Amino acid sequence: MTPGGPLPTGFAVRLDPRARRREDGAVLLGGSPLRLLRLSPPARALLSGDRLVVRDARTAVLAGRLLDAGLAHPDLPAVGGAQDDVTVVVPVRDRPAALARLLTALRADPATARAPLVVVDDGSVDPAAVVRVAGACGVRVVRREVSGGPAAARDAGLREARTDLVAFLDSDCVPRAGWLGVLRSHLADPRLALVAPRITGLPGGPTGWTAAYDEVAGALDMGEHPAPVRPWSAVSYVPSAAMLARRVALGGGFDESMRVAEDVDLVWRLVEAGWRVRYEPGAVVEHEHPVATAEWLRRRAFYGTGAALLAARHGPAVAPVVLAPTSAAVWALLVAGGRRGWAPAAAILAVDTVRLSRRLAGPGRPPEAGFAAGLVLRGAVSAGRSLARAVTRHHWPLAVVLLAVRRLRPWLLGAAVVDAAAAWWPVRRRLGPLRFAVARRLDDLAYGAGLWWGAARAHDLRALRPTRPPRL
Repeated sequence: MTPGGPLPTGFAVRLDPRARRREDGAVLLGGSPLRLLRLSPPARALLSGDRLVVRDARTAVLAGRLLDAGLAHPDLPAVGGAQDDVTVVVPVRDRPAALARLLTALRADPATARAPLVVVDDGSVDPAAVVRVAGACGVRVVRREVSGGPAAARDAGLREARTDLVAFLDSDCVPRAGWLGVLRSHLADPRLALVAPRITGLPGGPTGWTAAYDEVAGALDMGEHPAPVRPWSAVSYVPSAAMLARRVALGGGFDESMRVAEDVDLVWRLVEAGWRVRYEPGAVVEHEHPVATAEWLRRRAFYGTGAALLAARHGPAVAPVVLAPTSAAVWALLVAGGRRGWAPAAAILAVDTVRLSRRLAGPGRPPEAGFAAGLVLRGAVSAGRSLARAVTRHHWPLAVVLLAVRRLRPWLLGAAVVDAAAAWWPVRRRLGPLRFAVARRLDDLAYGAGLWWGAARAHDLRALRPTRPPRL
């Protein structure tokens, strides 16, 4: 279905606090990827503060542009009361205790106390246990005799839904109070297909040495900042463990042939079709993370195998490294050129600075070389971090081989240290550096092994290839 119309009257957006305003508010810088938006005088007058309320066609267009650029986010009150227009779909395979915990929480929440709930039993070994738990909460069960995986289970529940909205919750999740109302408010945007909450660890659940790492760097936690969700951005997907969607936008739903990465595929198909997808950390769903080390590593490796499936469907959107040609040249010179590479690398950055300063110059304003130099340097550092991440996570089998090259060895080892240190610093008060670094390296080894195994099994190396930034 074609996405809906413009933002309605009363819809409000607020500028991202990390966005920078320049030239007395005429220029906005922020978003992911980083964008610079120059406002026309009428648009500048409409956005006099950091909040914009849609009142007419002009404000609707401006608010939509700010949303799509990642420079602003919806600023709406949570929808209160019972959410009777939402069907909650819970796929499950065995795990009756976790299912009972989730269904009890949903029935105790005023928002979902009377909402339609559908449990999809995806080939449980003991289906009677699932039926007993669901029956105790007054929930009907859709039984699949043969397990088809989470995508097939969710689609079975989607076909049962008769409401405009559908929420998907995995059985090992427990939503916090108010989660649905916060997500529901986003559906005031007629172009929004799907919105997902933040997923954190379940307090009081089983503990293990990996649990502390998952609390600060979990694979399901997309962070503390709201964001548009799309390829090549800071939040490129949201996990299907918890999400709220407009039923008509989903069409046939998830790709049932995919046992992994089906959530990424769905999000990217929605974005390609012109829908908006958002991440909203103001709503929180708690998740029981795996605690056994072997299970934890298997799960990470399993996630890695999905990259090849995504590459077959979405091409370069799954690329492990996104580099502009100039950034690639700078780092190639620094790594391979030794001391002789520093001068030409600096020359490339200088040329980029001159070009960017000319582009940034406003009407009647001279080029801002200092500001442009800061942006160019920021881009080069970001590219270096992206390369370090790829070396330690996506391409570590190749990096291990290249350790035999003496000139490259310091750079490869340095990349591992810098990657761990940069990721640990924001969470340094919550987890020690050694524990974090060990867990991060194990996480990366498992994911990278799965990535290479998936690419080899598919006879498709596109998931390993770098790409250049898309045109915005």
